[in-house]
Amino acid sequence: MPATRPSGARVVLGGEGRARVATGVSVFDHLLTLLARHAGFDLTLEVAPGDPDEEVAAAGRALGQAVAEALPEGSRRHGSAVVPADEALAHVSLEVSGRPLVVSNVDLSASHVAGLQGDVVARFLQELAEGAGLTVHVRLIDGKDTEHVLETIFKSLGVALAQAGRQRG
Repeated sequence: MPATRPSGARVVLGGEGRARVATGVSVFDHLLTLLARHAGFDLTLEVAPGDPDEEVAAAGRALGQAVAEALPEGSRRHGSAVVPADEALAHVSLEVSGRPLVVSNVDLSASHVAGLQGDVVARFLQELAEGAGLTVHVRLIDGKDTEHVLETIFKSLGVALAQAGRQRG
């Protein structure tokens, strides 16, 4: 029987935006790399191999827990960003509230991204919110291409997380 990797993540705020990500889903690794780059934090994340949908959920939960641990006392604990990806544009606003909630107008349930079934971003965001105690609002302003929609959401999420980690004042 092959050994399995444990699931886990490590976030270093104020890093260089480097990511070492192994979720087992290459398109998702790309999205998490974009998130880390736009957040300006260093991210190390590994997920135990298994069902791809479960790998996405595990990545969200592990990242959320790592973000919660990395946020320093006195940080803003909220952020908001709008970052384009070609024709797509999304607004992500979040607060470290201790009340996990995702409110979104994005429905990708009919999309099949890299063979994944269901709404990948909704599952990831819900697990991220649970893991970090975040209230997250996502508004897709425009976008037709699923890849670009995902990229604008993850880029905007990264910038919003960077803002939440900054010191007040």
